[in-house]
Order: sequence, then C-alpha cells, then structure tokens
Amino acid sequence: MFPMNKIAKQVHRCARVLNLLQKEKLSQRWASTLSPVPRVTTHYTVFPRDKDPRWEGVEMERFTDEADVVIVGGGPAGLSAAIRLKQLANEHGKELRVCVVEKASQMGAHTLSGACLEPSALSELIPDWKERGAPLNTPVTEDKFAILTEKSRIPVPILPGLPMNNHGNYVVRLGHFVRWLGEQAEELGVELYPGYAASEVLFHEDGSVKGIATNDVGVAKDGSPKDVFERGMELHAKVTVFGEGCHGHLAKQLYKRFNLRENCQPQTYAIGLKEIWIIDEKNWKPGRVEHTVGWPLDRHTYGGTFLYHLNEKEPLVALGLVVGLDYQNPYLSPFREFQRWKHHPSVASTLEGGNRIAYGARALNEGGFQSIPKLTFPGGLLIGCSPGFMNVPKIKGTHTAMKSGMLAAESIFQKITDEHLQSETAGIHVPGYEDSLKNSWIWKELRAVRNIRPSFHNYFGLYGGMFYTGIFYWILRGKEPWTLKHIGADATQLKPAKDCTPVEYPKPDGKLSFDLLSSVALSGTNHEHDQPPHLTLMDDSVPVANNLAIYDGPEQRFCPAGVYEFVPLESGEGMRLQINAQNCVHCKTCDIKDPSQNINWVVPEGSGGPAYNGM
Repeated sequence: MFPMNKIAKQVHRCARVLNLLQKEKLSQRWASTLSPVPRVTTHYTVFPRDKDPRWEGVEMERFTDEADVVIVGGGPAGLSAAIRLKQLANEHGKELRVCVVEKASQMGAHTLSGACLEPSALSELIPDWKERGAPLNTPVTEDKFAILTEKSRIPVPILPGLPMNNHGNYVVRLGHFVRWLGEQAEELGVELYPGYAASEVLFHEDGSVKGIATNDVGVAKDGSPKDVFERGMELHAKVTVFGEGCHGHLAKQLYKRFNLRENCQPQTYAIGLKEIWIIDEKNWKPGRVEHTVGWPLDRHTYGGTFLYHLNEKEPLVALGLVVGLDYQNPYLSPFREFQRWKHHPSVASTLEGGNRIAYGARALNEGGFQSIPKLTFPGGLLIGCSPGFMNVPKIKGTHTAMKSGMLAAESIFQKITDEHLQSETAGIHVPGYEDSLKNSWIWKELRAVRNIRPSFHNYFGLYGGMFYTGIFYWILRGKEPWTLKHIGADATQLKPAKDCTPVEYPKPDGKLSFDLLSSVALSGTNHEHDQPPHLTLMDDSVPVANNLAIYDGPEQRFCPAGVYEFVPLESGEGMRLQINAQNCVHCKTCDIKDPSQNINWVVPEGSGGPAYNGM
C-alpha cells in the first residue's frame, strides 16, 4: 500500500493537470488522450496540428491557383454544370476557366447507382448524345413490380403515370456514363482533376467562400508528418460549386456556417447495396426492369429491391437492395438482408449458375422536397445529390442532379459575365440559381411526390404507404393540400438493444450469398494504409460507452464494408473499437446513422476508395 503522503501527492498532481486543462481551455477530446481509453482518432480535424509538437517547423504554405468556377465533385451534377458553363462560354465567345476536382482516381470510379436513367436532362444538355456514343445501351422493354413474402411473389400492376413506370428510360452502368460525361467536358475545355480530394472550404475575410483546398499527402497513421509530406493546394474561384454527392462532408460544414437548413426538415437517407452478375444466358432478358417491396424487410422498415437486365456483350444483371436508414432495430444488417434476399425463389432462379463480378454500396438522399436546404450563399452554391434532389418513389436522382447543375451553370454564367456586376462580397452570390430551380420541372416533379416517403410512417407501414401513394399520387396526381413531415433525423431512430430482438441471418452459401470481406474485395477498394483514419471520432470513448453499451454496437452491422469492429482490449477486460479505414467504400452511412453522431467522415488521401467499374 502507498503511504498517505504519496497518495496526497498523486491527488495533488491530478488536480494540477485538471486545472491546467481548464486554464488552457483544451477540448474534451484532447483531455481524453490522458484517459485509459485507447486512442483511435489521429486526424488533424480532431487534433489540430498547431498543438502538436511534431509539426513544429514543417512548411505549411500551399500553392495557389485561380479559376473562374471551381466544381467539387465529378459526378453527373458537377460534370453537367461544367459542360453547360463551357457551352455558354463558347456560344458567347467568353474565356472561362472551369475546374473540376474529383476524389476518385478517375471519373466514375466512385459512382454507384441502380441505375435506371431518365434521359430528359441529358437530351437538354447534349441533344446528339446518341451520335456521340453515350453508353445508354439498354432501353427499358419490360417493367415488373411485386410484393414478396418469404416464399412467394404477388405481382402488382404498374399503371400509366405511376412513378415506377420506366417507359422511355434506360438501364445504365452509371460509372461508365459519368466517364463519358467527363470526356464531353474535356472536349469543351473543362479542366478535370481526378485523384484530388477537396478537404477544406476557404473563405474571404468578409465570410464569403473563396474556394477549396485539396488534402495533404504524406501524413502517417499516428498523425505525424512523413518525410514525403506535401501540402495540398488551394483553388480560388469567383464561384465554387459543391456537387459532392449524398451527405458531402464540405456541404455539412456549409449548412452550419450559413445556416442553410434553418427552414427545411432534416434530410433522411437510405443505404443502397448493389452487385453485378454474369448470368446464364437462358435467364437473361435485356431491358427487363424488376422492383419488389416486402420480404426480407418487415412492414415497418422502408426499402425495396431492384433487378435490372443489361444489354451488354455478356449476359449481365445489376441487382440490389435499398434500406431506409430510419430503421429502428440495431441488430438489422442491410448487407445481410441483401444476401438473404437473393435466396428468394424468384431471384435465385435468375442467378443460379451465375458469377458475381462486382459489389458496392452508397447512401442516397430520401428527404425529397421537404428537406431541400437553402442552396446559395456568398461565393458558392449546392447542386445534385449534395442538397438532395432524388425522386424517391421513382428511385431516380441522376436526371434531377444533372438539371440542377445545368441551371446552376446558366445562373453563374449570367452573373459573372455581367459587365455591371457589383458584388457585395468578394465571393459572388448567385441567388438566381434558386429562383430558376423553383421555376423548373425539378421543383414540380419533387413537389408532386413530396408526401410519398413520409406516408410510410403509419401503423400499417409499407401497406399504408402504398395505399396512400395509389390514392394521392395516381388518382389526385400529387395535389394534396398538405405536406407531411419526416419523423426526424435517421440517427435518432434506433431503439436500445434491450428493446429489440436480434435478427437471425443464415450463413452465406458462397453461391448466391457471400460474406462481407469477400464482397468488399470485389469493390476494388484501396487506401494508403499508413495515413490517419478518415473515419474520425469526436470522442474516442463514445463507441464503447454509448453505442456498444446501449445499442450493441450497430456500426458493426450498418457499415457495408466491415470498417467497424469491436474487439477485446489487450488486457482482456472490456472492448475497444477498431476502425479498418482501408475497407471504406465512401458510402457515408456511418456518418448518417451513428446514434451518437460522433463519427465524422472526412476525405482520405486523394484517389483512395473504391475502384468501381461501371457501378
């Protein structure tokens, strides 16, 4: 035993440390590094470098470049904006420098969608897309919709005018389509920078957006600089366009800084999981589009499945499951529900004898009309799936994302070429974009379906929502005089594990269903291993103290890539969270569904992530 005077000294030392922490106003997360909780997060967004002695004397100056417009994100929205800007510049004989930064190693490598494309926006943007070789090879020839029970299938007729009617649409591999859009943009003179992740929003002294900075490279896993450390570069612009896709990490910061979500409802989301298979040719029906609801999900879990037959050189099908992230049972695993669904007799008969060649996952916006934030602010604006223009009952957002990019481009061009422009801020504000959006077919389309998704929150769940859709969308054409509200943010919906029943999932058979890690291997995902995990925790103690204790660690089930694991401490007493950041497919589900809202997804080193081939 310690003598009393030694105990007193230890208490005195502890009091001094706590007093110093208070005096210096160090954050709680820095204080937590003195606790026995294992340190997980080393990223500079949580542990600033100016307080880290390892960074003293490191050169931190960035190279700076100037453009007229910088676009963050090389998806359908960003590339459509870039193409339209250069079209207008060329038509009016104006010099306009347009730069697109994209975190994937090449255009389309991080793109994932079903995807059944409505070509309306494409036809407006590039009327001769067929002659230019756009990879729209599969016109829809047949629509099928059904409700599944565990062993049977109940066909549901698709009446004309219902959102699931895909007449005139195309089944596409969206990554290939995005790559083609990139080629069209380059032909017009757009500068594309794949492999450069925008990590930071830059601001003028007056508070307006100045541009973005790309991420640093050469940082070790423990957060220290390597010998090969290189600072990212700054791209300044008159207007910066944010088209990061669903739940963009820079858009999250902009929502807070400019209070953009003040007058809208919380955004809600789903996770979509997808595979591509080569199947037996006798089961192949090019142009067939199938959707189902029901099994394997219960009636209170929003979701559905798709099975699209592609017209490619090989007999390919794209299939997947979408699960609303407002689900309540923490034991639910979207990945394992997807694997289970493939054993349904109506699905297995298509896949048997086939070969799975690709896998991926991505979150998607489901809030719709009620959740659209303010879209413009001094120096920048939001387009595409970043603010959320998805038509949920159609399960389509590419056409609306593209159109939003085009409208943004037209408003930006008019503003920055105005010879009488008198901007109140250094970064140019383009409020006309929001006005043109509200006068476009996007606004009309989203408003008409605004109540379909929230209508599923009723006692009858799925069946009540379908009944509502039939009456108010098909019969009354979306002319309800009221607007239904969402029940709240997805992160708040999980029930404690003690109030829920664990879900029993069958073991994968290796023929139709598979384990998680072999699936992730098919995504081509790769990150530089020796870098700080980009899945950052604001407090390293929360996953065990809150998520594991109350919800039985739901992150180990809602992540579709095996990033999160709870493993025993080396001492054998207690558990710790292990983050396998190299597995991350950039779906953003963890950032959305974490019940503690303690996970903050930030960009890894540029070009890291999945390497999808036409997903």
